[in-house]
Amino acid sequence: MRLQGKTAFITGGNSGLGLATARRFIQEGARVAITGRKRATLDEAAAALGPNLLAIEADVTDVAAIERAVNETVAKFGKLDVVFANAGVGGATPVGSTALADFERIVRTNLTAVFFTVQAAAPHLNDKASVILNGSVHAKLGYPGWAGYAATKAGVRGMTRVLASEFAPRGIRVNQVTPGAHRTPIWSPYAAAPGGVEALEEGLVSSIPLGRMGEADELANAVLFLASDDASNITAEELVVDGGTTGAPSGAPVYRRT
Repeated sequence: MRLQGKTAFITGGNSGLGLATARRFIQEGARVAITGRKRATLDEAAAALGPNLLAIEADVTDVAAIERAVNETVAKFGKLDVVFANAGVGGATPVGSTALADFERIVRTNLTAVFFTVQAAAPHLNDKASVILNGSVHAKLGYPGWAGYAATKAGVRGMTRVLASEFAPRGIRVNQVTPGAHRTPIWSPYAAAPGGVEALEEGLVSSIPLGRMGEADELANAVLFLASDDASNITAEELVVDGGTTGAPSGAPVYRRT
């Protein structure tokens, strides 16, 4: 097992990509702490994943709360070998109709909180630990109306490189996963239109060369690779898991003649 005896800390681990990653880590022998804002989903995760999971209610935008969550994790499981700064929020920020509070909420959750999660964990990281940040294809797509979200994810890419340099003397690797469209609860707020989730997925899939949505477990496997010794000489890199959306966009179904 690739994470036998190791301790991992995952923000936003009570649903979607974070929960899938927590499950995968435990399958590979890790003890895992997750954070989330909803006690009910945290309790569900704890019941499903068993004694090697610690579920902590904490809002990543509250620096003191994240520091407490890290300290609670270390008290229960020991020093950290893996940190997955996964928590994030979506949301459109079109020019002309975006409130400052909405823009700042996205920045505070997707960028500021990522830095302060790593900062809180830093004193508790074992040498040769692995830190993984969660990015997005939105940093490259230029999708209209999503300037705030895209800016935060582009910021995460820059942060990955800087943190990799800062942690290199301790042998700590810092990398990034960049998911495309995956089938997770993050899409629920946008599925209220006629046709619901099915219509939403149809539109998304038209721009994915592999012609399908990703599954949360597929992203979790990418995070596992970066967390494990299989990636022992990889740092400052971006592992894109998007079905070819950014790498081969011309292969998407929308461009096919037959």
